[in-house]
Amino acid sequence: MSTSESTPVQEIQAAADALVAAFAEGRLDDYFGSFAPDATFVFHSTPQRLASTAEYRALWQRWVAEDDFRILGCTSTGQLIQHLGSTGVFSHDVETTIATRAGEETVHERETIVFARAEDGSWPAVHEHLSARTTA
Repeated sequence: MSTSESTPVQEIQAAADALVAAFAEGRLDDYFGSFAPDATFVFHSTPQRLASTAEYRALWQRWVAEDDFRILGCTSTGQLIQHLGSTGVFSHDVETTIATRAGEETVHERETIVFARAEDGSWPAVHEHLSARTTA
């Protein structure tokens, strides 16, 4: 939420930090709560665009049910925030360790999350795009 002492870039950074921490720590209610209900999602590992946070959460629940999917840890580096009026674009490199029935795996990706200032001054995420990253 906006205060007289914080800048929009600091507010977007705080929103991004909270989202990434909730993801890394497996706090799913907090993670999904970081997104607007009508947020959209484009993932390199999913053939279709997801049209809402509820659709993404349902897919996540299917991953858990079918493959015992869970996040073991996540590191964010190379962060950039662009403040564009009532919108903020957060991009970063992300290294995530996941576990499934097949074992543990660390994936290297690039992610862009778009935040939009809400009427209450908060910055919910409205779009996420995740791409595979080479380790060059």
